[in-house]
Amino acid sequence: MDLHELVDKTVTGLGYELVDVEQSPRGRVLRLFIDKPEKPGGIDVEDCALVSNQLSRVLAVENVDYDRLEVSSPGMDRVLKKVADFERFAGSEISLRLRLAVSGRRNFNGVLQGLQNGKVSLKIDSGELELDLGNIDKARLVPKFD
Repeated sequence: MDLHELVDKTVTGLGYELVDVEQSPRGRVLRLFIDKPEKPGGIDVEDCALVSNQLSRVLAVENVDYDRLEVSSPGMDRVLKKVADFERFAGSEISLRLRLAVSGRRNFNGVLQGLQNGKVSLKIDSGELELDLGNIDKARLVPKFD
């Protein structure tokens, strides 16, 4: 079982969603972002501690070599990676970067309309755009401050 699979299985087994996993270049730091959509107020310190404690034990049993484990919430500028993310956050403002330019542009900001047939629909100032999900390098929610 690879590291990502092991982490995902552990986190989901505890009732959380694994949003993202980052590893430092030498794999010494493991950084996890977790969520629990149905929890009012989002992830708190106790959630992070619970996941961190359980994952530390699992990684020790599986002989995974690392120096530091960091567990946190995805934050207000949450990354969108999975198909479910693009469906769940339809109607939200996002910022995304493409791997290959479309109409001479790689960066777009707009309102996510959803996902259909592997295409992300994005409403921008000049109209609506359909982008291949596979061409999206990074996508993040744009935080709203009241």
